[in-house]
Amino acid sequence: MSGAGPTVVDQIVVGPPPLGVLGRLALFVLLGLGLGGVGGVVWQRVVHLPTYLVNPDGGASTTERGLTGFFGGDAWFVAVGAVVGVLLGVLGWRVLRGVGWPLVLVVTLLAVAAGLVCWLVGYKLGPGDFAERLAAAQPGDEVPIELTLRAKASLLAWPFMAVVPVLLGSSLSHDADEPR
Repeated sequence: MSGAGPTVVDQIVVGPPPLGVLGRLALFVLLGLGLGGVGGVVWQRVVHLPTYLVNPDGGASTTERGLTGFFGGDAWFVAVGAVVGVLLGVLGWRVLRGVGWPLVLVVTLLAVAAGLVCWLVGYKLGPGDFAERLAAAQPGDEVPIELTLRAKASLLAWPFMAVVPVLLGSSLSHDADEPR
């Protein structure tokens, strides 16, 4: 029975079928949003939030060091964004370089989305709304500020750092249209 058709061994698929461009793009987007969520957890863990001390008269005050601490959250957000952005850029270049120039747009938009996810996760994991907690505080209580992004331009670090590996990869790698 040599010509009877394919055998059971011929029908066994070895490994998963290769993903097309849309499948790789979908996985890349999910990974990028997941990295944004992980970035939010890291951001919440590393930031030391300054506190306000509630006075007996109902007012609240902080120190000069506390005032400078307001920008610490933004600085850590930029640092987390630099790491996640570079990871997204490198992964995007390795997985989707064949799509051409739209890769820059994909990586940029995904980095912004990951930054927004980081911001949301960090805020939700943080202490919450400052005004509500301050209103409920008693004299002598120390109330930490909320974990949020104060300098909105800090969000731009995410796409900037994500685009750098793509641009370097496209500039420094071999061009298939040029002879060696």
